[in-house]
Amino acid sequence: MARKRKVGNLMALAVLSVMAIQPMHRYEIAARLREYGKDHDMGVKWGSLYTVVDNLTKHGFLEVTGSERDGARPERTIYRITEAGRAELTDWTRELIASPEPEQRPFMAGLSVLSVLPPDEVIGLLTDRITKLETTIAATRTQIDSLAGSLPRLFLVEDDYELTMLTAEANWARALRDALADGSFPQVDQWREWHSGGSLPADVVAQVEGGLPGAQSPPD
Repeated sequence: MARKRKVGNLMALAVLSVMAIQPMHRYEIAARLREYGKDHDMGVKWGSLYTVVDNLTKHGFLEVTGSERDGARPERTIYRITEAGRAELTDWTRELIASPEPEQRPFMAGLSVLSVLPPDEVIGLLTDRITKLETTIAATRTQIDSLAGSLPRLFLVEDDYELTMLTAEANWARALRDALADGSFPQVDQWREWHSGGSLPADVVAQVEGGLPGAQSPPD
């Protein structure tokens, strides 16, 4: 089970990761996060950057080292990572790599209520999803290829992971779509009849209720 962090959103991890390079002010932090793609990897919300930096400082993971002024610009506070911050960064990274955690995935949520749509509509929607996934896959592969040789492999592993996951999702969605289209998906005709007739067949209702945890009466 993941431990509770003093500053627990992933943006804090992203900030610590770039602060481990050198001291910088918040404008530099934002620039580095964008440069390294951390906004994509960790779902960075830019409006919370100042709050995250303040919280990391409050809990001793960052500290103020001074300030600087560039011309007529407002004075900028410079931060650096502390030893506690480095320890938090490495401990958090170890946890994320070693300990799988359940994730809320919108696609899974949609699949869990798939029956509200008729199968023929689902076929079209899955085709749309597959097309979009293929576009993203192609763009990700192009990005990886363009960076190959200019960056060590170590700094591309998250892109490789994303490419693998996208490809697996596209393959799975394609198999489901094709099974619906060719009629090999179990009970797809009953699913179709349900939407044309307006009610779920009694035998399907019985199967669903019998298969749900806690749906059956407990033994005497």
